Amino acid sequence: MHDPTSQPVSMIDSCPPLLHHYGELSRLPPQIPTPERNDLPDGIVLMEEYCQLPLIDLSCLSSTNEKVRLACADAICRASSEWGFFQVVNHGISPELVRNMRREQVKLFRTPFDKKVTSGILNNSYRWGTPTATCPKQFSWSEAFHIPISKVFEQAYFGEFSSLREVMVEFAAAMSKLARLLAGVLAENLGHPRGVFESTCQESNCFLRLNRYPTCPISSEISGLVPHTDSDYLTILSQDEVGGLQLMKDSKWVAVKPNPDALIVNIGDLSQAWSNDIYKSVEHKVMANREKERYSIAYFLCPSYDSLIGSCREPSTYRNFTFGEYRNQVQEDVKRTGHKIGLPRFLL
Repeated sequence: MHDPTSQPVSMIDSCPPLLHHYGELSRLPPQIPTPERNDLPDGIVLMEEYCQLPLIDLSCLSSTNEKVRLACADAICRASSEWGFFQVVNHGISPELVRNMRREQVKLFRTPFDKKVTSGILNNSYRWGTPTATCPKQFSWSEAFHIPISKVFEQAYFGEFSSLREVMVEFAAAMSKLARLLAGVLAENLGHPRGVFESTCQESNCFLRLNRYPTCPISSEISGLVPHTDSDYLTILSQDEVGGLQLMKDSKWVAVKPNPDALIVNIGDLSQAWSNDIYKSVEHKVMANREKERYSIAYFLCPSYDSLIGSCREPSTYRNFTFGEYRNQVQEDVKRTGHKIGLPRFLL
């Protein structure tokens, strides 16, 4: 059995007091009802099994053979409709860049916890646990830095972490290019220009999120990241070899096996609303791990807060709303009910 006290002192000092906070929640009477096994929505089965996500070779998009290009685009769109998730290889982001980014990410998270919390590292972008949790089932065993892309180019933002900034500038640019390529394929499939999102999804609106999931002595009781959907257009995830990502497929949880050569792409709520439910924003979560810590980096393709999200075709499934309105509603729902309601709030 893994003994958390066996970790080096420096690692213990860098970890947030997740177990203490979880314990405090456990001693409180639940303020908000949470679903038990018998209270799950009809058709949802609590099962876990491995799945093989659709694996797409993006080099085919630049093939001189039109049939190959079209087949690749079709595979992207089909996976976005049937799974809401897919993996991409030959995506243009070099293994060396990913390794360099991971190295700097690990160095950042090994900063002492007190310093991460109190010294304003990366403009106070540090988060840990779930501040809004009112019961144990709403608590995530994780920590993160949520970084606006607009800040990546500001040297003062990074302070002593200048080597992180140097790598992140290159990494953010590569992820941005890939996200726009994929968004263009999805738009063109529905009869729109490839650049339809360019004016609203500018770099200043997008984010990188650096995640760490520490080893968890109570991994059977808690999630690394609680079930949720993403509130953006598109998310691209670079994860390590530890695994733990699960998604809802055919009313059951299925685990995604890590592929060291692949990035994971998932559809966000805005793409589902814009496409009139053709593309699916799928619920997913991260499992806690007793033996190994896990690292991942997510890129979120987001519009400006005043951007209007409307259906790309009629009749529309959802009423028009701005991204700012959507984000505010999500935050209000989480604060009031303990979980995200999301798109159902905006159904016509």
